[in-house]
Order: sequence, then C-alpha cells, then structure tokens
Amino acid sequence: MAESDSRSVIHPNAVLADDVVVGPFCTIGPEVKIGSGSVIKSHVNLEGFTEIGENCTIWPFSSVGSQSQDLKFKGGRPGVKIGSGSTLREYVTVNAATFDGDFTIVGDRCHIMAYCHVAHDCFLGDEVIMANAATLAGHVIIEDQAIIGGLCGIHQFVTIGRLAITGGCSKVVQDIPPFMTADGNPLKVRGVNKIGLERHGVEKENIRALLEAYKLLYRKKLGAKEMISVSQQTLPRLPEILHLENFVEKSQRGITR
Repeated sequence: MAESDSRSVIHPNAVLADDVVVGPFCTIGPEVKIGSGSVIKSHVNLEGFTEIGENCTIWPFSSVGSQSQDLKFKGGRPGVKIGSGSTLREYVTVNAATFDGDFTIVGDRCHIMAYCHVAHDCFLGDEVIMANAATLAGHVIIEDQAIIGGLCGIHQFVTIGRLAITGGCSKVVQDIPPFMTADGNPLKVRGVNKIGLERHGVEKENIRALLEAYKLLYRKKLGAKEMISVSQQTLPRLPEILHLENFVEKSQRGITR
C-alpha cells in the first residue's frame, strides 16, 4: 500500500502503486494514476484524468490535470500524461487537454523547474528541460532534449526542435529548428547548439554538416524549399540533416530567423 500522510486527501478510486509516497496536504482525485517509485511532496494537487509515470517527483504547490484554460473546453475526459523519471518543481502547472479523449503530454526524464506552465494540448518529448517560469501556450510541441530558458514565453502552436536551446526571457512566436540556439528580443537564431550536441555524443562529422546547413538557412538566407534542395545535393544524408530538412519543410508557423 502507498505511503501517504494522513493530512492528504486521496480519493479511494485513485490508483497508486504500492511504493508511492505522498506527503502532507495533497489532494489526489478519483481518476489519477501514479506509477511505482514516484514521490508526491506536500501541497500538490492532482486531478482529472491524469497519469503519472514511474519514479517521478512532484514538488510542493504544483497542480497537474486541472481543467484546460481554453474557452473551447466543453466537457468530457481530456487528461494529462507524465512520463517516467520526470521532475516537476515548485508551483508547476500542467493543464489537461481541451477536447474529450485528448492529452497534454510530458515525456520521460523531463525536468520542469519552478513556476513553469504547460498549457492544454502541449507535447513535450523526452529529456526536455524548462528553466524557471518558462511558459507554454496551448498546442506547443517541444522535441526531445530541447532546453527552454527561464522566463521564456512560447506562442501557441509553436514547435521547438530537438536539442534546440532558447535563451532566457525569449519571446518565441515561430518555430525554432532542431539543433539551433536562439536568443534575443526580437528572437533570432544565433548558431548551432554545438555544446549540446557534443554533450549528447553527436559525432563531429554530423556537427560539421549541421554548421553547413545553418549557413544555408541563416548566412545565405535561403527559403525552405531552396535550402532543402541545396542541402539534399551538397550535404551528407545524416540523421540530423534529414531531421532538420523535414522540420523546415513541415513548419506551419515558419522558422525563426
């Protein structure tokens, strides 16, 4: 049986793995599921159709699964799914999706720092880091291993590519391609996230190819179709290059320049 403080209110229909630990003054609703090894600190609110994976830690005053703030919400059972090994620090809010059967999703091993907000229908991949007070509007996609700087505001429907990084206090209104660094106000892509790529074991050859792709997009200022055409003719068919081309081709809001 889960270890829970007597001062918490846990609905009898909630499903908690036997080794879950719940601290004092938490509220856990009837449709909440919490996986093995997870720790829910004090003053945490978990409600709605919410699934917390294994070995997660949720720190005080966080709220997960509360109703979407989207005015289009008309009822039903939208929810939230938090992957395994993720951490939500103090005062984090993760809202449920808007429409029945949909989910706001936070992947595995994400680190969401204090005061961050993840709005309805967002999708965060694995190993995403959000620094303090970063805020995501609805339908934002953050690909694997991206880093969002503190106090960033991300516009709805924006996509942040894999292993991209945004500087603190950035206002992001267009997509940021994978493997890039973006900073400033107005926001601009400044270069390739070389340090991040090295830390994740990306080969030097692949990094050099990304530097050439960056030059096509940002030094020569080629449009998406022209950049992809030149890239396909001149750059090696490496996984990172293919992912970058695919991202640029499918961008709905256009990429940050």
